[in-house]
Amino acid sequence: MEYKEGRLGYNRKNDRYGLLVTDLWEIDGFSCGNRLQVEINGEWVDTHMEMDWSTGKGIWYLTGTDLKGSALENKRVRVLRDR
Repeated sequence: MEYKEGRLGYNRKNDRYGLLVTDLWEIDGFSCGNRLQVEINGEWVDTHMEMDWSTGKGIWYLTGTDLKGSALENKRVRVLRDR
């Protein structure tokens, strides 16, 4: 399998987290349900992007992790390349 790898960054233009590669948007924004992997303690963890509305304001988070909101910024992630 081949992956696009980079870091998460918040895109103010579309209010989403996207994939940055060398400071350029490879993916300008993930949607709820988009699958990706995040590096945690040197291991790749399968997850997907979701939005938590329990506070009345949407907060992005990665399922199966403690990462949400601003803690997502600059986290190393990868997604499968389209073929």
